[in-house]
Amino acid sequence: MTSCARRVALIAAAVLLTAPSGVADATAGAGAGAYTVRTLHFDVLVGPGGVQRCDIVGDLYTPADAGPGHRVPSILTTNGFGGSKDDQAGIARYFAAHDYAVLSYSGLGFGGSGCKITLDDPDWDGQAASQLVSFLGGADGIAYADAAHAQPVAGADYVVRDPVDHAGRTDAADPRVGMIGGSYGGEVQFAAASVDPRIDTLVPLITWNDLSYSLAPNNTDLRTGVTSATPGVTKLTWPLLFFTEGAVLDSATGFTSDPSRVIGCPNFTTDICADLAASGTLGYPTPDTLALTRHASVSAYVNRIRVPVLLAQGENDTLFNLNEAAATYRALRAQGTPVKMIWQSWGHSGATPAPGELDLAGPDPAAQYEAARVTSWFNQYLRGGQPDAYPGFAYFRDWIDYTGIATPAYGSAPAYPVGTGMKFFLSGSGDLVTDPSGVRAGAQSFLTPPAGFPTSSSGIDAFSPNLPPDENLPGTYASWTGRPLAAPLEVVGEPQLEVKVQAPTTAVSSTLGPAGQLVLFAKLYDVAPDGTESLVHNLIAPVRLSDPAKSARITLPAVVHQFPAGHAIRVMLASGDLNYRAGLVAAPVTVSTGDTGQVLTLPTTGR
Repeated sequence: MTSCARRVALIAAAVLLTAPSGVADATAGAGAGAYTVRTLHFDVLVGPGGVQRCDIVGDLYTPADAGPGHRVPSILTTNGFGGSKDDQAGIARYFAAHDYAVLSYSGLGFGGSGCKITLDDPDWDGQAASQLVSFLGGADGIAYADAAHAQPVAGADYVVRDPVDHAGRTDAADPRVGMIGGSYGGEVQFAAASVDPRIDTLVPLITWNDLSYSLAPNNTDLRTGVTSATPGVTKLTWPLLFFTEGAVLDSATGFTSDPSRVIGCPNFTTDICADLAASGTLGYPTPDTLALTRHASVSAYVNRIRVPVLLAQGENDTLFNLNEAAATYRALRAQGTPVKMIWQSWGHSGATPAPGELDLAGPDPAAQYEAARVTSWFNQYLRGGQPDAYPGFAYFRDWIDYTGIATPAYGSAPAYPVGTGMKFFLSGSGDLVTDPSGVRAGAQSFLTPPAGFPTSSSGIDAFSPNLPPDENLPGTYASWTGRPLAAPLEVVGEPQLEVKVQAPTTAVSSTLGPAGQLVLFAKLYDVAPDGTESLVHNLIAPVRLSDPAKSARITLPAVVHQFPAGHAIRVMLASGDLNYRAGLVAAPVTVSTGDTGQVLTLPTTGR
């Protein structure tokens, strides 16, 4: 796999434990813990009404002692974007050696499987996964030993069967099955569970809540979760990586197995190509793009997810930030779906887990915090073992020293959110003050550039997140800085910035639609005693203001960060960024202070 593919593949969901790929009819070990690995092809019908037939390739890991007399629970897993079934070999090997049947498969359009990429749409990727669930439940006529589907393989007759599914219905092919995977392999779990109530539990890692937010976020005017009522600001580098990986690299490698993948829009459906091109050109998603991406997002069908979910999201992730997991968590919790959430150190923007958090070479629950969490979760919901005793919410603190397993570095709470809001008022011509009586009148002005010119750099998100270094051109931003802290300040959660800007020219141009609206970028900095500023986790909150005359409430990306004693907090409004298509219309902007309505609120834990 290419380096780009491995990064997106998750960073393969955690490549959660990469190991050599399965080989057809191979046997691993002997005695207790032994298992066989067999490569199979699956004939599935996908699309609304089952309009398209696709071949899916997968590796089936079967415990040596499994059979009709000794049934075992099962796990279904698949790759991140640009990856294949091989990326999940590590987790498959571990669980197969611990008496689970595991089917690791390449998703549609990837790794030897046919058909095109459909962004984990329930009608396509969800339906494909559902038919693999039927195979694990013992159904025949789905699996074959060859890509031509000429050599049938009987359905698994050694997986535990459930008497009824989670909709209360009886199905003869209802296996005890959970799903795990990350990024693209995380969202497909929601897609599958939304169409198949036989699935018993999900473990999605670093995935999205609303793909329209992921690819074109607007961190203000939020309707629910991360979904905004106003079209967002197009990301540039992440979509470019996805398109290159999917349309160029994966179409080339998949041509021999399915030549139709390169016809029209290479390896993507035609509407995906058109919508990506329109969004990149305009700088905002069109109604068609919003409809496409939201249809492929759990935010649109979360009411159909009723099985227990263990969410894990990365603190270092500029693609799918922590707000996405928080949105899914809140929605599931509000409707009574059992859910727990982990904010881990690693994500798409920092793919290496912290020591003792997760070993990509192989899991060890005794030595790795996340491996312990996953095995405990599956033990409860697939084996009927002891209830998972871990907290409802856990978050990694990179300032905690420890050796061995990463458990000491994790803070915890019964549920999210945690802590209380600490207010820092915008004051004067660049101050943050904690005492409302200390707010002073002042103003800062800057100019937004024409044609989306990038006035700030915080690294190239999808390729080199630390290069070029963070810089902001003079005259293109406003910022407010607090006094040095007398004691460390621990922030866990989503900061909020309430601000009112004056931009008279965009008040007129915004009536023409998104192309004329004001675009800004809110950022949170940690300022060291020597004046060096650090953009916290390289996270940015793009905002498109539909009405600049109104106060804006901006929800910044969530962070887990400790501001040390002696450091200061800085918040900034910038006019452009290298990773986004900024506003198209040049405009003067002024932020006047002097009242307590303009404030940065940080969720602090009191530690």
